[in-house]
Amino acid sequence: MKLLSLKREGQDRAGMLIGEEVLDVIDYFEIVEAKGEWVESEPQLPGFHHLEGVFRDAMDLYHQGPQWLSSIVSRLEGDPLLADECRKAGALKPLGDVALNPPVLRPGKILAVGLNYAAHARETGTELPDFPLIFSKCTTSLIGPEDAIHLPRISRRIDYEGELAVVIGKRAESVRAEDAFEYVAGYTIMNDVTARDLQGREKQWVRAKGLNTFAPCGPWLVTKDEVPDPHALALELRLNGEVRQSSSTDDLIFKIPRIIEFVSEDLTLMPGDIISTGTPSGVGFTATPPVFLKAGDRVEVTIKRIGTLRNPVTGPEQ
Repeated sequence: MKLLSLKREGQDRAGMLIGEEVLDVIDYFEIVEAKGEWVESEPQLPGFHHLEGVFRDAMDLYHQGPQWLSSIVSRLEGDPLLADECRKAGALKPLGDVALNPPVLRPGKILAVGLNYAAHARETGTELPDFPLIFSKCTTSLIGPEDAIHLPRISRRIDYEGELAVVIGKRAESVRAEDAFEYVAGYTIMNDVTARDLQGREKQWVRAKGLNTFAPCGPWLVTKDEVPDPHALALELRLNGEVRQSSSTDDLIFKIPRIIEFVSEDLTLMPGDIISTGTPSGVGFTATPPVFLKAGDRVEVTIKRIGTLRNPVTGPEQ
């Protein structure tokens, strides 16, 4: 399943990608309820209009369980008249007509791993780490697909980093690597935008990694059942259509189970927490000459089986 959050008339609404269309789940159930045509496999939740503000993002849907989600898809695919009614009512729209939020609206934590691709460590002249290098990004830096990466006033060396991100599905503390995937809800894409001058000068990376708009994320949460091997995914970042990063998650130094095991040692991960797994080689500051983001740029990150995260670049304000 591809679960998401969409912007609609000033509200955040949970949705699902079905083919190339986005379903507003609350509107869907309002239509079904009005028709009085419930089926046994579907949740019996009358009064769905009262759930505005409750079903807002991908995690709100994920927690309902796979059978709940599958029943909606099966009903629409098996009932063309209902699907057409949903389209006429605006509950089912082409993807291109929908504005998306980040799939998780309010993660408790955004954690990330530094120097976690072998080729990236080599391009920076750094020895391979002995254990995962964990840092955090501010939750206030989170933005969604097509939202603008806004260049700050305090830096002129803003870099891109395309990454596979893991979304935690249930409370996890001191998890063993062999059990780690039991705690994964699914996967999405993160662009770990970084102010390189701040990173080098301040040593601590809080500001360099956590300024406003520095965590583009999306376009949706792909549940783990659709990604049999997250360590065999092609990853590509394009800047204004030019490929700048091209790699595969098989180059990860520390795989996802080891990351979750390491991070969760006496540090509790909660549902909706995001762990960005690191970026491959090809970042801007290692290029000759260096390449940094500027107003008018467009960044696209594509990961196989996940999708494409696109963001324009604007600013800075003077």
